Amino acid sequence: MARNVVVVGTQWGDEGKGKIVDWLTEQAQGVVRFQGGHNAGHTLVIDGHKTILRLIPSGILRPEVACYIGNGVVLSPSALLAEIDELQAAGVNVPPRLRISGNCPLILDYHVALDRAREARRGADKIGTTGRGIGPAYEDKVARRAVRAQDLFDEAKFAERVREALDLHNFVLTRYLGTDAVEPQAVIDDTLALAPRLKPMIGDVSYQLNQAMQQGHRLLFEGAQGALLDVDHGTYPFVTSSNTVAGAAAAGAGVAPQQLHYVLGITKAYATRVGSGPFPTELTDAAGDELRRRGSEFGSVTGRPRRCGWFDAAALRRSVQINGVTGLCITKLDVLDELQTVRLCTGYRHGGTLTDILPYGADAVAACEPVYEDFPGWRQSTFGVRDWRQLPEAARRYLSRLSEVTGVTIAMVSTGPDREQTILMRHPFND
Repeated sequence: MARNVVVVGTQWGDEGKGKIVDWLTEQAQGVVRFQGGHNAGHTLVIDGHKTILRLIPSGILRPEVACYIGNGVVLSPSALLAEIDELQAAGVNVPPRLRISGNCPLILDYHVALDRAREARRGADKIGTTGRGIGPAYEDKVARRAVRAQDLFDEAKFAERVREALDLHNFVLTRYLGTDAVEPQAVIDDTLALAPRLKPMIGDVSYQLNQAMQQGHRLLFEGAQGALLDVDHGTYPFVTSSNTVAGAAAAGAGVAPQQLHYVLGITKAYATRVGSGPFPTELTDAAGDELRRRGSEFGSVTGRPRRCGWFDAAALRRSVQINGVTGLCITKLDVLDELQTVRLCTGYRHGGTLTDILPYGADAVAACEPVYEDFPGWRQSTFGVRDWRQLPEAARRYLSRLSEVTGVTIAMVSTGPDREQTILMRHPFND
């Protein structure tokens, strides 16, 4: 039986999913992106060369692998084609291997205008979006006014739907948000000019995936962002606009839940967060600055500095619960190599009691005081180590405790950005 793996981030994103998907793709025939937009980047380093992907699945750098963008993704035509052009310039032939669901809602110029105008209006209370139109595109989807990829095949219908959407959105932009209207004809003309390049890649991705599975193909389902940014289960309202949990792979790609066999949760050996929202273990001192510097913690798409803090097992327990995590992959262990002491949050003091799991909602999380266990640092390099036994004993103790308090077996440890800098204990496709 074909075996399929879902790869999800278990923190607030930026855990290093791209490298792991690329590594696992050696044993897969297809990689599927099932949610999000071009607001998150996956960084791959192969033989020292860095590639940043935003929409295209991380399997694209394996020439024999098919790549799919599922219906759960909101798609910016201009951003996708720019990314394709970057890859083509680097010698990666994308169009013959990329399939896009015709049900993908499109991100158009008016979504970007709405996103930016709303954030500007919020001022100090802004959510911290990337300003790329992701949220407004998902709103149109739920409101049943989305312009979808399949609409590009009927120019008259496409134009009609753009005009209908802008009747509402231009009223909001000008009368409520106090900014300029978006010209409908410009949106129509600019997008339809891109359509000839997009249309050959658009199809019935759900059918194609189910056909591939019937043929015995192994598939990887790749999430964006992290589970704690899930619109339902994260630190609401400081969340993304889609469901980022493993279960969303079924709805966002058009496959049955029982076809998802293994959930690999990616987590850093410490914690980071971008944008606004509560972060119980955040370090705002020199220690946080050192983690940011050593971990190069700056957004791959936005360049924004990431907030850094200690590993949070209580937050990870929430992720394990809502994702059904089968095994963990720990990334960026080497960032902790020079520290005298490494701290691990095992739970919180909250409302006068102790709790071992992240509560729901931003207000409750903001009221949490972390409870720590301290570990001696190993003070030697783990960079590039490929065997568990070669890790310093103190590093092994830290990781073993991390696994114990979260209740999940460690399947992999990433010890550097390159494909080969990986320790494998249990292979998700064979476990």
